[in-house]
Amino acid sequence: MSDYTPKPENKFTFGLWTVGNVGRDPFGGPVRDAKSPAELVRLLGEVGAYGVNFHDNDLIPIDATPAERDSILKEFKKALADTGLVVPMATTNLFSEPIFKDGAFTSNDPKVRAYALQKTMNSIDLGVELGAGIYVFWGGREGTETDATKDPITAIKRSREAMNFLCEYVKDQKYDLKFALEAKPNEPRGDIYNSTTGHMLAFINTLDHPEMVGVNPEVAHEHMAGLNFVHGVAQAMESGKLFHIDLNDQAFGRYDQDFRFGAVNLKSAFFLVKLLEDNKYDSSRHFDAHAYRTEDYEGVKDFACGCMRTYLILKEKAAQWNADQEIQSVLAEINADDGSMNQYLGKYSAEKANALKSQAFDRPAIAGRGLKYEKLDQLTVEVLLGVR
Repeated sequence: MSDYTPKPENKFTFGLWTVGNVGRDPFGGPVRDAKSPAELVRLLGEVGAYGVNFHDNDLIPIDATPAERDSILKEFKKALADTGLVVPMATTNLFSEPIFKDGAFTSNDPKVRAYALQKTMNSIDLGVELGAGIYVFWGGREGTETDATKDPITAIKRSREAMNFLCEYVKDQKYDLKFALEAKPNEPRGDIYNSTTGHMLAFINTLDHPEMVGVNPEVAHEHMAGLNFVHGVAQAMESGKLFHIDLNDQAFGRYDQDFRFGAVNLKSAFFLVKLLEDNKYDSSRHFDAHAYRTEDYEGVKDFACGCMRTYLILKEKAAQWNADQEIQSVLAEINADDGSMNQYLGKYSAEKANALKSQAFDRPAIAGRGLKYEKLDQLTVEVLLGVR
């Protein structure tokens, strides 16, 4: 049996809010005692994680005194040094506090928008201090329950203004930092702006510094929208915009479940891992998920180990799929090309277009060809089931 022990080169990371989740939900209170950030770092060190990420207030409570802040940071930095964990990513909580009940950057109140910028700049400073190279933005309250309350075009402009401001701040401070935007269709708002990865990619192209901004797609969020997550990640990757990724799992049509990676849609998880590994994705593999409410902290460790172990198993399965002679033979047949169409395909020219317009195609013969997709999918299932 292969060794599925996580290694630093796997770049597996967890947020303080993931392993630190105390099991509270809308119908019940906590089932686990809260642990300090330093304690959570040590827990992650025990399970072999590479890094830890945080929202500003996961680490420093919003009303902490300067002395409390210094004490927390000292303990946190010591835990990082003791375990060897790093901080690849940081983000700002712009959704929990009552002041953000109607959004942060898209709020109708200019005082809220200004405070959101202030809070984010301070949080960026903290993230950079601790080594973060990626800064994620999730606009959990940037939306509406009724479109009577906000003009959506104004909201887009406010979002752009905020991102342009913060990009300039990073450049002014000479920070080596990139932004990654995270989409979600709904929850906690009825509808959230820039609701999918595709929306975010289009929005980025309108910014003053699009080269600084990419995306942080999340499995559960795209599945909430009923979309194929692998396709969204592929679009981001092909665009050079996959700066970070949130791995978890989610049943289609449900609320944001944040299950352990691979816990629900195993075939989708397989093709995601295959996409990342085949294309040599080199940023963090961040698990934005949490343990079931049924678990104690030993169960939280089981959850964290399970996320990493499943990824490594699927990575091995992807290599097996790529090396399987029968699978590769089917793929070669599917993609067979005798070169006869080369004169028509590729970059446009007037000569090529005129020649193509006169080409005769035997539609019944072409349409009558079986593609062996059933066989290919079954072979994939058999790889995953361990019978090949």
